Amino acid sequence: MKLTILGCYAATPRTFTNPTAQVLEIKNKLFLIDCGEGTQVQLRKNKIKFSKINRIFISHLHGDHFFGLIGLISTFSLLGRTTNLHIYGPKGIKEIILLQLKLSNSWPNYELSFTELASKESEIIFEDDKVIVRTIPLKHRVYTNGFLFQEKENDRKLNVAAVENYKIDTCYFLKIKKGGSVTLENGTVIANEELSFDGPAPQSYAFCSDTAYFEAIIPIIANATVLYHETTFLQSEAELAKKTLHSTAKEAATIALKANVKQLILGHYSTRYERISLFKEEAQTIFENVKLGDDGASFEFDSLILKNNQ
Repeated sequence: MKLTILGCYAATPRTFTNPTAQVLEIKNKLFLIDCGEGTQVQLRKNKIKFSKINRIFISHLHGDHFFGLIGLISTFSLLGRTTNLHIYGPKGIKEIILLQLKLSNSWPNYELSFTELASKESEIIFEDDKVIVRTIPLKHRVYTNGFLFQEKENDRKLNVAAVENYKIDTCYFLKIKKGGSVTLENGTVIANEELSFDGPAPQSYAFCSDTAYFEAIIPIIANATVLYHETTFLQSEAELAKKTLHSTAKEAATIALKANVKQLILGHYSTRYERISLFKEEAQTIFENVKLGDDGASFEFDSLILKNNQ
């Protein structure tokens, strides 16, 4: 899996920072998560192909998380898109987008579909043969969800020496990778454990922005490979975080520790602070494995190692 952060600052865009948007590449699929202003410009800067984005997940209806969506939808049309586009977001997202398209007489020349969310319980909203996506209900001033992206079990690795020893035909290799045993011509059954090794452990990515400190998410995100958690404020502004239903770096780190995640990525910084390294310094007093999200940063998931490609 690979995560590219297009924008990870709170509130208004600036000439050198952008509001929330990121792209997750998982099992050769691209998912756009949130779509603040400037998202399509950031997609171009990061050389991400528009045509590969078929599913967009919107956490909530605050402008810094979706004001770039109508522009992206319109640009897709201008580029001649014909592939369906599916949008997942809070109830009301469909009405907002269709009203904008109606009043501007800018109907797309591709199918636009919506899955509107209203449940306060975690639910599966997308699933195919490789990936499953479920909501993470968050605590904010409006209805808000995070999203948990999980790989399904990977194929097993072929034990080449074993299959050669038993002279097993290549036509059985896929069956072995899927966990099947093989019956030889003499009737002997060779168990899969003899013919294969465990495949790579499935990876998972939890996106949580925006939210107050909310321990109810811990069972949902438990043991995630990587957690992105908003850190709008430092602990010195804890009262302001509580008032606005945002989190501090210390609180995000506490969630990461209690959920036993492998890695924490910080983001959604208030622009009041002189440098974002302060967030990492505070978080690491609670949880060691912390990375700073930033516009244009990319991270690759390699087993339990997170590589920063920035």
